[in-house]
Amino acid sequence: MSAKAVPGRRNRSDMNCRVRDVLDRVGDKWTLAVINELGPGTRRFTELKRNIDGISQRMLTATLRSLERDGLVRRTVYPVVPPRVEYELTDLGQDLLKAAWSLIDWAFDHAAELEDARVAYDRRGDPM
Repeated sequence: MSAKAVPGRRNRSDMNCRVRDVLDRVGDKWTLAVINELGPGTRRFTELKRNIDGISQRMLTATLRSLERDGLVRRTVYPVVPPRVEYELTDLGQDLLKAAWSLIDWAFDHAAELEDARVAYDRRGDPM
């Protein structure tokens, strides 16, 4: 079965490790939640922890480090006692947020259809 070429799009068979790595980054459990929370502006760690339901301190730390490493988040440390650290989206992170909102909008628009399809599938039973 061959993939059809879509004008203006790269052939899916051309996806390589670099693209897969990016998709793995944005498709993990917490990345989009953190990106979304940083969308309105700069946040401190405690604000992020408080506003992202269910995320542990360890997972938030790991996610922020990965996002900073990928150039999606900027971390600023202020030389005060106690130390003050703030996080904000970079331009690249803002671009990701815009792209993510297209997917989120699609999910909101089609959530009922997806649920109906699941119910219909479950009624039919396992076809395998």
